[in-house]
Amino acid sequence: MPDFAVQRFTLDNGLRVVVAPQSGSGVVGVSVHYDVGFRSEPQGRTGFAHLFEHLMFQGSESLPKLEHFRVVQSSGGVFNGSTHLDYTDYFEVLPSAGLERGLFLEADRMRAPTITAENLANQVDVVSEEIRLNVLNQPYGGFPWIWLPPVLYETFPNAHNGYGDFVDLQAATVEDCVDFFWTYYAPANAVLTICGDVDAGMASDLASSHFGDIPFRPAPQRPSFDEPAPTTQRRAVQTDPLAPSPALAVGWRMPDPVADLSGYLAYVLLGSILSDGEASRLQSAVVTPGIATEMWASPGLVGGALDARHPDAFVLGALHTSGRTADDVIEAALEQIRAVADDGVEPEELRRAVIRFSADLFRENDAIAGRTRTIGSLELLHGRAELINEIPARIAALSAEDIAAAAARLGIDNSAVLEVVPAETADQDSGPAQSSQEPAGGQR
Repeated sequence: MPDFAVQRFTLDNGLRVVVAPQSGSGVVGVSVHYDVGFRSEPQGRTGFAHLFEHLMFQGSESLPKLEHFRVVQSSGGVFNGSTHLDYTDYFEVLPSAGLERGLFLEADRMRAPTITAENLANQVDVVSEEIRLNVLNQPYGGFPWIWLPPVLYETFPNAHNGYGDFVDLQAATVEDCVDFFWTYYAPANAVLTICGDVDAGMASDLASSHFGDIPFRPAPQRPSFDEPAPTTQRRAVQTDPLAPSPALAVGWRMPDPVADLSGYLAYVLLGSILSDGEASRLQSAVVTPGIATEMWASPGLVGGALDARHPDAFVLGALHTSGRTADDVIEAALEQIRAVADDGVEPEELRRAVIRFSADLFRENDAIAGRTRTIGSLELLHGRAELINEIPARIAALSAEDIAAAAARLGIDNSAVLEVVPAETADQDSGPAQSSQEPAGGQR
């Protein structure tokens, strides 16, 4: 994998800037990662971080509504934004000659977005329709990222529905938005990343020129979102009227990815050994015999591995027929996990998992958009963008004993189990399926 050189500096207003030049690509990526995501939303405002991300595309004091779109697209570029557990990011990819244009657009967004009642009402409608389309009218629409957290976690920041409750979205006010902007969208609470075919010196000068005059505001004190891990099994049942067959998810807590990165990465390899490819253990022992129809195991509830700070989750997921119970599937999977814990993994299994991870990482970061966003998120979450170069070696250094130790921590007694039951199946039972544990957030 190529080694991406990284340079960093901090502007007087606290904005951290990372430059990762690579000559010859002809394109440049610009991203801004803000240190605020679903977990920072206040109670009574579920979905607010995502709603606010939408508002940040509604124009500014310098540009009318939709002008940001026109500037990027007329330059032959692409753009987008996304909201995660611990951050929100915005990015553009442009021909390298468009670097200053991208920096202007992001600085303009950080300086003075247009926050009006009209824009807010419009975006509440847009986000509500997005929820209807992606969650309410989709089979398994909330599975597992919305439905599992209230089972695995007990505190509001970790357990609530980050997509948002309709009542909370409708209750959002312009004052809420202004306060959110002034609190979380400060330069000192963000990372600007410039990546691709740029001269590092010129990129630094342009970053200082466009962002340097944005007034300093202190970064908010980020609280710890840690909470005790389950010490007994937690369990809930969710009825899904659109699901064609039952499903389940089992969640466990993982090591802190910042404080114990190697311990965390052991779960990345464990997930691959368990479920990636036809030769993986869960495919061979659970799916092929027909106990489950589909099965996967991996870290992360939103955005995959290394996309959040602590606490994060290792998730086992499965679809199965109504002829099998959830416990049948879970026990078959746990048998494979116990085998890894007791007997370790074969050298060839470990080698395949390391190669697969490194290949996936290279593929993900080969394109400028992916690389820019990865560098930005690693700098924000870990304070170390260089991890993009270092992680493959950290993964390769893990031993069979490390994987076995990770597997040994995945027991039924410290798990959170979510069963998804099709409405027809629920009706055939004694009554409609009900959650056995009240979610901490607004589950619809």
